[in-house]
Amino acid sequence: MSATDFHLTLSSARALHLAAQGLLQTPPRKTGKEDVLACIRNMSALQIDTINVVARSPYLVLWSRLGHYEHAWLNELLEEGHLFEYWSHEACFLPIEDYGLYRHQMVSPQGLGWKYNHKWLKENAAQVETVRQHIHANGASRSADFERTDGKSGGWWEWKPEKRSLEVLFTTGELMVAKRHNFQRIYDLRERVHPKWNDKKYLRSPLECERTQILQAVRALGICKTSWMADYFRMGKFDAKNQPAQLVKEGLLIPVQIENQEPLFYVHPDRMDTLQRAQDNQLKATATRILSPFDPVVWDRKRAIELFDFDYKLECYTPAPKRRYGYFTLPILRRGALIGRMDAKAHRKDGLFEVKALHVEPGIRISQALATDLGKTLREFASWHDCADIQLQHCNSPELFQLLTKEF
Repeated sequence: MSATDFHLTLSSARALHLAAQGLLQTPPRKTGKEDVLACIRNMSALQIDTINVVARSPYLVLWSRLGHYEHAWLNELLEEGHLFEYWSHEACFLPIEDYGLYRHQMVSPQGLGWKYNHKWLKENAAQVETVRQHIHANGASRSADFERTDGKSGGWWEWKPEKRSLEVLFTTGELMVAKRHNFQRIYDLRERVHPKWNDKKYLRSPLECERTQILQAVRALGICKTSWMADYFRMGKFDAKNQPAQLVKEGLLIPVQIENQEPLFYVHPDRMDTLQRAQDNQLKATATRILSPFDPVVWDRKRAIELFDFDYKLECYTPAPKRRYGYFTLPILRRGALIGRMDAKAHRKDGLFEVKALHVEPGIRISQALATDLGKTLREFASWHDCADIQLQHCNSPELFQLLTKEF
């Protein structure tokens, strides 16, 4: 095949991406725990974040693809050993079969930046050893099991020494997250959490691991150009043997051209059928979903602009007076396009889902069909948060505001 055997329009490339991510069509009516695991395996990584004005990000990413499911299943999969936690795109739930892909980082964590402070580890070796021995003797432990005595509190820069010790031991792979309780990590020794692992028996070369992750990234994204590949798992510069052109020569990637785009894009051979359907314009995006700010579709802000013309920034770290859209804005996906974003808060005790602000993108045509799709999805989203009532405070389109309030 030549480099140009596959040509896609931008809309068909978007559809291919969404199909690979499980966001092309409305989720199934019934979902089981095995579907949660399959969903995470399909994405290869489920990013973790603790902000909970609405459901925490990992739960929300799953809801976008699966609809209603039991929150407890995620922790059960972790506790049962089907998942593990480690640094990937950022902190992520990962399929346990991919543990070996991250083992080199654990053994040589110097490239992980603030996540691994060798100087601090050296200066606090005794404290780290105390924490290690405590868990060895007493079993799985939380940070809260170590009482803070210095009177400080705050972000990671003010973690108590025991918390920093736990995180260092987690980063070096000596500890793993055995389970979570109320979303708090509970750590235990690696040999107790993942007893089947053996470095000498299972560890592959860094080159093989890098190649596997490149292919996983392309498969997860559906369609991918070179600059998008490294971001998916926060990878560095690829080895010459793992450059996309070389992988094409070996039949491990399929080159694709997108209209008016100069660089080549790539598709994993596992997506060949979907690629063919995309080229034949047979992929129809019908889903309307609310996305997490840490959803793979938007976590690479440059990719969101290039693929969806959606300029997105998470403003929770921006001072309130300087925010344009809100504290924790959620992208809105409708029929293959990112049409807007909303700043929302679930008041679970009061049964109220508050949409503080909803902004549709410039050029989006306001219609009853749009309001119907969005209203149905917002009702489903609110119900999933155990909220029976929806309150829309502001919308940048007065016409959509009127249509939506009738939907509620």
